[in-house]
Amino acid sequence: MSLSLVDHFKYQTRVAVHVTNRDALKRLIAALMIMLICWQFGYRNVAIFWSAIIVTSEVIARMINRRISLTGPQLSFGACFALWTVNWLGIWPMLAPAIILAAHGSDALLVVGLLWLFGVHVHISNSYAALPFFYWSLIASLFAMTTLMFWQGFMAPTLQSTLLEWCAAVAMLVAYAVNALQTMSAQKDTLTKLAEARKDADKRLTELEFLTRHDHLTGLMNRRAFEEAATLLLPRRSNRDRSQLGYFLIDLDGFKPINDSYSHKAGDAVLVAVAERLSKFVGSSGVVARLGGDEFATAISGVQNSAQALRLATEIANVIKQPIIVDHKQLEVGASVGVALTSSSQDTLAGIASGADQAMYKAKNDPGQSAFVYDRNNFPIRASLDDRVTILRAMQKQNIAPYYQPKINLETGFIEGFEALSRWRHPTRGLLLPGKFLPYIDELGLQSEFLMRTTGLVLQQIEDWQKEGFDPGEVSVNLPEVTLATLSGRASVMELIEKFPQARSKLTFEVTEDVFIARSGNLIQESIAAFRKAGIRISLDDFGTGFASFKHLRELEFDELKLDTGFVRGLGHDKAAEVLVEGFLGIGKGLGVKVIAEGVETETQRTLLRKMGCTICQGFYYSPAMPHNEARDALWRQHHLGVPFTKTRATETTEAEDAA
Repeated sequence: MSLSLVDHFKYQTRVAVHVTNRDALKRLIAALMIMLICWQFGYRNVAIFWSAIIVTSEVIARMINRRISLTGPQLSFGACFALWTVNWLGIWPMLAPAIILAAHGSDALLVVGLLWLFGVHVHISNSYAALPFFYWSLIASLFAMTTLMFWQGFMAPTLQSTLLEWCAAVAMLVAYAVNALQTMSAQKDTLTKLAEARKDADKRLTELEFLTRHDHLTGLMNRRAFEEAATLLLPRRSNRDRSQLGYFLIDLDGFKPINDSYSHKAGDAVLVAVAERLSKFVGSSGVVARLGGDEFATAISGVQNSAQALRLATEIANVIKQPIIVDHKQLEVGASVGVALTSSSQDTLAGIASGADQAMYKAKNDPGQSAFVYDRNNFPIRASLDDRVTILRAMQKQNIAPYYQPKINLETGFIEGFEALSRWRHPTRGLLLPGKFLPYIDELGLQSEFLMRTTGLVLQQIEDWQKEGFDPGEVSVNLPEVTLATLSGRASVMELIEKFPQARSKLTFEVTEDVFIARSGNLIQESIAAFRKAGIRISLDDFGTGFASFKHLRELEFDELKLDTGFVRGLGHDKAAEVLVEGFLGIGKGLGVKVIAEGVETETQRTLLRKMGCTICQGFYYSPAMPHNEARDALWRQHHLGVPFTKTRATETTEAEDAA
């Protein structure tokens, strides 16, 4: 007997033990019934004898079987053989009553014996069909007993049956045996198919679970699976070595240009390469996930302190920025990495993830450093639901409202227009500049609400000035990325400006160059074209900061360019700044668009810009942003008195800090 057969025999023995224990009560009740029949027809001693044997057999089997379970320790071959022997011997007492009744000489009792034998046969077929070692030994004994019964019946003188009738009975017995064999084979085939189906279902379920928990492109965990795995890595109270869990949030820099310039296939190859590098770097010390787009995360256990966390984050950034070869082309991406560490066993994954997110954005906005570690003492408190309610109430009450910084014609000194810059007249903190509340608006997802209310107030103010006979010039409003890059945002703004048919011709939307990095150029181009078609002017703000390439000037139509404050600030003491400003002015002239210099704070800057051919500027040299009533007074003096704009004292802040 080969080892595989032995293993099969041992496994079947365990199952047979389970079947025997399960059906014990049914066997005893059936045995009691047939023994009562034997008692009734004069076979009392036989009934008592075989009842004792059956009960003894069941008790012995029960005592042996109760020590064995389906998942217990490995059984020896000897123990399995002993159990098989007990089961085989146990069938004989169950068959004996059928032989006795068959020899009684009564047709009815012969039928009873046959029915009893048939019942035993059905019991064995149903219970042991999937256990060949047990089935064949028991079924063979059953057929031997059946043959003996027929022989007894054939020899009984009181049964008047011809040879032909007995041949018919034997034929039926053979047919019954063949049918039993076929039934057993069919049951075995059914069980095999069920096992295969179960195995296939388990395989598909495993694959489906993998797909629902992993990123299909990189094979890394997705956000849900990562959060579950990282939560298990959080240090517990029993953590004696004081090690911490480090949550590293990684955002790729320069990935979108690869997608745009080399195709999405190249972008996918870069993401796969980054995933492989992160997995190799982290190894068994943590888990890695792709959270979506070009954002990855890893949780590494055993981090001792912030210094080690920063070193690991820097190493991750260095690993990612190594060149990636795609279709014989060398591609490179950078990475901004934010890290947050658990400070106690009370920390939650959501808490440290929020800290890592803040640190990552700080790294993204600092060109000199690719990684930051979150320190709650050095980072602002995140906005809460209470902050959301407060900001919404302030917008509804118009406590957050536009102020107007004039755009001045350098030749005439007259107002050419305004830029609307929001201010918050806070009841306890005074007048707040945009830098104090716009980050909260962005974080809370209120950009659309903020834009709609600001633009509505600006359009209403323009309309009011027009009714008084004033020409406010071109009034610009900063347009966020979410409006340019979403159909719903564009539609909402379109619906708003349709309500102000006279004022909208004076409205200008300012967009910054960084929106071209964040979103699809095609959708932005469609939005810009739609706004210009509706009569809205489009201004490219912070021109020259390097976020967008000059190809956007060829692909998109702008009505004006606004020179970034950084270039204007260098005029008078930085030769490179002067060369760049002259170049930008030349570009504007060549494209036939107006160029506005923003951030003008000194007479030197104003004079140089005028000599270079710049015609319009704005900045604190002339005035900070003013409330609508002061802007109205300036327009009144210009309209009725014909006097140029008079400079006002800048008392709010510096131009660099006044970003709306």
